Amino acid sequence: MSLLDSGSRLFGTDGIRGPSPDVLTPEFATSLARAAGEGREGSVLIGRDTRRSGDLLLAALTAGFTAAGLDVHDLGIIPTAAVARLAKEARATFGVVVSASHNPAQDNGIKFFGGDGAKLGDVLEDAIEARLRAGPPWSRPPGGLGIRVVDGTARERYVAWLAEQARFSYRGFDLAVDCANGAAFQAAPELFARLGADVMVICDTPDGTNINDDCGATNPHTLAAVADGRLGLCFDGDADRLIAIDEEGIVANGDVIMAVIASHLKAEGRLKGDRIVGTVMANLGFMKSMEQENIDVIATAVGDRYVAEAMKEHGTVLGGEQSGHVIFSNISKTGDGLLTAIQLLDVMAATGKSLAELRQVMDEYPQVLRNVRVENKDKLDLAEALWEAVDDAERELGDSGRILVRPSGTEPLVRVMVEAPEAHQAARLADRLAEVVRAELSGPGLSGSGLREFGR
Repeated sequence: MSLLDSGSRLFGTDGIRGPSPDVLTPEFATSLARAAGEGREGSVLIGRDTRRSGDLLLAALTAGFTAAGLDVHDLGIIPTAAVARLAKEARATFGVVVSASHNPAQDNGIKFFGGDGAKLGDVLEDAIEARLRAGPPWSRPPGGLGIRVVDGTARERYVAWLAEQARFSYRGFDLAVDCANGAAFQAAPELFARLGADVMVICDTPDGTNINDDCGATNPHTLAAVADGRLGLCFDGDADRLIAIDEEGIVANGDVIMAVIASHLKAEGRLKGDRIVGTVMANLGFMKSMEQENIDVIATAVGDRYVAEAMKEHGTVLGGEQSGHVIFSNISKTGDGLLTAIQLLDVMAATGKSLAELRQVMDEYPQVLRNVRVENKDKLDLAEALWEAVDDAERELGDSGRILVRPSGTEPLVRVMVEAPEAHQAARLADRLAEVVRAELSGPGLSGSGLREFGR
């Protein structure tokens, strides 16, 4: 099935994704680039992760952009945030990333950044989609065809820029780094070694099919099992997320990382307005911790683009998600796992404390997440039996817990999250609701679209 036949908006919360080359085809990628480049001039910077389909989609995008008259600079395998950063530095027309982030290897994706280093807004994405759906004839580029240029120094420039953001040397730090067999497999070890740390690295041998495979930010227990007292840093496939492992082998997700950094920035007088941006998925313990620290939290829908938009609207310098997307708006306009690691390590260096000590700033509530694969996540808002089950579960929890049911922005999944005072209660309720989701949305009979986010 062609992506254009789905009837849904092409651009999700993090670009366009699908199995490649079966759904996200090279023909589609060429037409998308042609539509995006129509009537424009300048250059496009393209980077990718390690998926085997990346070369195919890169070639297809290059054909489309050069046919539209734009020059393409091939940055090679490089983290997503590097493309955003270098596109801003070069004042490019677009930065484009070929990656499906934390998704499995059979998926791939295409996401766009503007020349300001930020993800494109809905208006521009919709204009590109409208032009794509309208199709040929395309106009003749006034300056003639574009050319492709291989940029062999992109990763080095990005790593050098990151190193400049560190306020301290990391000599004496023992790090364990999981590169997820993805885009950071060279950049991450180079960066932390450059800053003086002793670095043990795993999952840095990509073969095109093992990206995110039982490793990285979505599987942090793999690194936890071998970190052996080191501070663990887990990145995902395109390295825009960071999940940490403390020195005692305990996972520290984005909420914990945010709490540690926010508290430190406030103590130093560097947290503008004493407020940050989080999402509706943030742990109740995180919210209570920030309240105790007199830090206001502005909650958004899940998705780093929504976090970035809210940060711009409210003028905050820090925002992020439990999944490990963290944005430092005074430095970058998009999530960057390597930059987040630097900010976390800087707090440790400044305070002389371990992450195991620093994370005591918040108590995590037991939180259980179930991902349910469904045929049509857009039917969620009309699943009456599900919402009745949610009402029953909320009555059981009272004010001591929270439930959130939402569709994934990038995959055919419905996510069920339950927080409760006890882990067994959260698991029981999450399993019950997941079964109702499965029964309601795994067959025909409903229609409609929309989003219903539910939670106290």
